[in-house]
Amino acid sequence: MTESGSTFAQLLGASKSESTLLVLFIPSVDRYDQPIDQATWVHQALETLGRLFGGATAFPQGQGVWKDDAQGGRLVFDEPVVINCYTSEERLETEASELRQFLIRMGEQTNQGAVGLVIDRDYLEITFPLSGG
Repeated sequence: MTESGSTFAQLLGASKSESTLLVLFIPSVDRYDQPIDQATWVHQALETLGRLFGGATAFPQGQGVWKDDAQGGRLVFDEPVVINCYTSEERLETEASELRQFLIRMGEQTNQGAVGLVIDRDYLEITFPLSGG
């Protein structure tokens, strides 16, 4: 927790204060522009993040684009749901393996070129090889 976060937590009488932000993007299409069951994956992501880190919030669809280098730089446009989750670095380290399992499962089962997330200011991307599309 940051020093200012600790001060505000004390001033507000907060019983919980987490300072590491995890942001996860749930796509609406696969790497070949075919729709996926986004609502199911949003629910599964919320369930996973809630269980591992204590909670998460999903925001309505936005608009996004991802450059699929494995397809010659083809742009894949979608309407991702963005999920925010506050946690701690220690908790992320403890739960990294299970979080990775979820991200890999989502990427493979939804035929993604990559699954992206942000931890604090760092964008991380797990890539997947081309398959039949």
